[in-house]
Amino acid sequence: MALSLGDPRLISTWTALRLSGTGPDRIRAQLAAGRWRRWGYAIALHNGPLTREQRWFVARVHGGPQALLTAFTALEAFGLSGWQRDRVDLLTPAGARRNLGSPVPFQMHRVRTWDSVRRHRGAPVHRCADAALVAAASFTSPRPACGLLAAVVQQRLVKAADLRGSLERAPRLRHRALLRSAVNDIAQGADALSEIDFIRLCRRAGLPPPEQQTIRCERGGRRRYLDATWRRRDGRLLVVEVDGALHLEQQRWWNDQLRQNRIVLGDAVVLRFPSVIVRIQPELVAAQLRSGLLM
Repeated sequence: MALSLGDPRLISTWTALRLSGTGPDRIRAQLAAGRWRRWGYAIALHNGPLTREQRWFVARVHGGPQALLTAFTALEAFGLSGWQRDRVDLLTPAGARRNLGSPVPFQMHRVRTWDSVRRHRGAPVHRCADAALVAAASFTSPRPACGLLAAVVQQRLVKAADLRGSLERAPRLRHRALLRSAVNDIAQGADALSEIDFIRLCRRAGLPPPEQQTIRCERGGRRRYLDATWRRRDGRLLVVEVDGALHLEQQRWWNDQLRQNRIVLGDAVVLRFPSVIVRIQPELVAAQLRSGLLM
């Protein structure tokens, strides 16, 4: 998996520069001339503002020699969009000392069994699936935690099986039971949090499990994915679409209507539910599903 870490050689420390053969007089001269710049204990080998990736390395310098990027910072480095944080997340051994005076705010996540920590090959970054669990456990509520795991899989950073394996290695993780249930739903095709809520609603209501993310080929060979489908007793297909906020955009809304028309013209029954209704009025959704299934 590709990482976006910028050029780590542009951030260093006094000790690292000395070990690389740079003499103290040259370091002082570069700093005095303004060609290099101090950032706490870090030294930027340029005088411009720090890039986002360079901020991560400055934070690592202050987190200790073993610090790894983890949680939201690691996920951003792996390419996750929509979950960025200004604070840098660092994974360190329990009891590790931090250098004070960092110009970049960071959060330390401490681990007692450091030997079991898995890092990305060749980079000071926590493995993607493990970093996702650290981020998920930082939420006080399990709902956004489940949403994060859905996003990580949906954006193709990890597979649900990778998350399941990481969960098995984290028996004391916060929200673990609900996260494991969410990962199982994601593995079966629910790639958005609204769809996970819907599958749980079906389970609680005693409804038969639907087929998830089934493929429908339209004219011209274009492949479309249906959120949930059942085959009714009369042979007709029942299709359910769970619409999040993105479906309210004008172009998306128009396309959804035309897509629904094509499905209905193919002799299917279509039910649409806003994702918020699935969460706050599950009994209404369950009642309409029973009616649609002819139960």
